[in-house]
Amino acid sequence: MDLLQGERWDYIAGTELRVIQSPDVFSFSIDAILLGRFVNVPIQKGRILDLCTGNGVIPLVMATRSKAEIIGVELQARLADMARRTVEANQFSSRVDIVEADIKQLPQDVRRGSFDVVTCNPPYFQTATIAERNLNPHLAIARHEIHCTLEDVIRACSECVRQKGKVALVHRPERLGDLITLMRAYRIEPKRMQLIYPKVGKEANMVLLEGIKDGRAGMNCLPPLTVYNEKGEYSAAFRAVYENSADQQQSVRKDNYDAAAK
Repeated sequence: MDLLQGERWDYIAGTELRVIQSPDVFSFSIDAILLGRFVNVPIQKGRILDLCTGNGVIPLVMATRSKAEIIGVELQARLADMARRTVEANQFSSRVDIVEADIKQLPQDVRRGSFDVVTCNPPYFQTATIAERNLNPHLAIARHEIHCTLEDVIRACSECVRQKGKVALVHRPERLGDLITLMRAYRIEPKRMQLIYPKVGKEANMVLLEGIKDGRAGMNCLPPLTVYNEKGEYSAAFRAVYENSADQQQSVRKDNYDAAAK
């Protein structure tokens, strides 16, 4: 597949999946991959929705874990086009569809209340300066709540997911209180959480949170995940998730079990 001017192919670690990227628009990062691996997805069949899908990296990751139908929704036309071409290049067009739409005005064919899983890697920051908006509107929209707030995101997730379906998001830890409050306000009970740390001794800079529509109270806090070890290299636990290594994941699960037993 031909790339447009300024575009490049980037590969998702641990896979042969390739994603169209451009320095002119927002590129995927660690958070998107972690969300795609963190969320519980149906293995054989079902429907999955990814809001604020960007260039489609989260639907791609989930498509390797599930045979379900997947829809990605993206507001920005350029990113939606990149996502469609990325899906086609990876031969997932039969199961993954990209819809250009505002999550506050979803089209009728994205039927509400019908998805088994809804995911979102939303804009993290509440405001953007005039300079940030003018410098690169693509980046400003992806990073800041210009076209949708966190409440808009969680409202849309709740409207689209079926009862007892799952909603999973990645965000900044400083918004964790808002996340839990809004999820409960829209009938999503937080059930699984994991904090991501850049390195030992640093504060967490990401949180992964999964809830169930009309679920019972009670949340499981997974072991924290640290990205870099003392040598400045990816930690074994992080590589197990990020590079999708089954052997490494088994080793890490054993280490976590042994540590908990002490």
